[in-house]
Amino acid sequence: MMEKKKKTKKIKDKKEELEFKPKHIAELSSKIQIEADKYTQKYINFLNNCKTERETIKYIQQIATKYGYKRFDKNINYKPGDKIYFNIKNKSIILSTIGNSQLSNGTCIVASHVDSPRIDLKTKPLYSDSELAMFKTHYYGGIKKHHWITIPLALHGVIAGKNEKVIEVIIGEPSDDTTFCITDLLPHLDRMNDRERMWGEVIAGEQLNVIAGSLPFKEKNENSDAKFSILKLLNKKYNITEEDLICADLSLVPAFNAKNIGLDKSLIGGYGQDDKVCVYASLMAELQTKNNKQTTISVFTDREEIGSDGNTGLASDMLKNYLMMLCKMDINMYLECVENSICLSADVKAAFDPTWAHAYERNNCAYLNHGICISRYTGGGGKAGTSEARAEFTRRIVNTLNKNKIAWQTSSNKVDQGGGGTVARFIANLGIEVIDIGVPILSMHSPYEIVSKLDAYMMLKAISAFLM
Repeated sequence: MMEKKKKTKKIKDKKEELEFKPKHIAELSSKIQIEADKYTQKYINFLNNCKTERETIKYIQQIATKYGYKRFDKNINYKPGDKIYFNIKNKSIILSTIGNSQLSNGTCIVASHVDSPRIDLKTKPLYSDSELAMFKTHYYGGIKKHHWITIPLALHGVIAGKNEKVIEVIIGEPSDDTTFCITDLLPHLDRMNDRERMWGEVIAGEQLNVIAGSLPFKEKNENSDAKFSILKLLNKKYNITEEDLICADLSLVPAFNAKNIGLDKSLIGGYGQDDKVCVYASLMAELQTKNNKQTTISVFTDREEIGSDGNTGLASDMLKNYLMMLCKMDINMYLECVENSICLSADVKAAFDPTWAHAYERNNCAYLNHGICISRYTGGGGKAGTSEARAEFTRRIVNTLNKNKIAWQTSSNKVDQGGGGTVARFIANLGIEVIDIGVPILSMHSPYEIVSKLDAYMMLKAISAFLM
């Protein structure tokens, strides 16, 4: 009887077999570029129509309804294939496709955020100074304040009138005939010591005052200042008074549309791509989900840019409450569901910028056109304020990406430089396995952020593979 030959382990000795070196996606397939162009045409339209969190949630709910999603009802026993949505105060929303497996076997969660840095109007914003009508503001999220001066701004938001009816406001978009602006001091009058200030001191938060108008009100026997003139215009258009402005969510956002960047049109420039490039990918992947094993939980959350606090942010119990209701308030089923659930925290990552190379650690930063970024942890310094994905879960995600031929890379900041977090830690605090993935982006938190079309398309493919 012949002895069986022992299998010998094949030793990898080639450089390309041992090293991990992500390639430019364009080198992988010319077909991907065509698919990415087609996908991002619709994405650009989404960007231009969803500049605030409310507008984004409204868009998501409308398109989900067209795809057969029904409003979540905790009294209904859902079956595999059912599609539902759970609206949280019109500022966050969760979409789900019920899977073939029991909830106790866990869910597949993807969380992205719909808010972006912007300029909010103060509670009592309108005033008059030197015959100009002005808005007082308070910035939202981490911004370089000087980015927001001398650019055209549009006013978006809602006003709750006396009858509690919500009035939608959009003034200053391309189809409109007016915009708003924050002024700056001309260089001739700027003293030398002012020019030496740090970027955070170029303009103070209280100086982000917006011009609202300049004409006084003159009619019959009534004469008044520019503030009163603006109030009259608002009253005529929206039937509101100054008291109604106190009951309003009004924000100033860039009054220009997203466009292609570069002669080869390979990039997209636009406002709010942090984090709408991930939001759109997550939405499209969720809508296409069918015959999935585990139930999908696609979370589109507000408040991430200011720490996720509040009843529409993920620091609240909104995700926990939704899972509990899905589990019919069965605590044992809920605990098993959480224990077996997995999550992608989908948020953008800083892409390497050769102009500012000193700010990056080249070996661990992300590059445009090299695919989605995996970040096992975010934050800075001693890893405070962040969760960290386990090695086992990281390998599981990497295997999924490799199996589906999805281009990916890793991303992390310099140790004592940078920071910022994502919603991952709030989901991890529930006991759920979570890892950060995202699209590399240039000029993050500016009014005009830049992403690669190829990377944006890879994000769609990655989330789709995860939800299968």
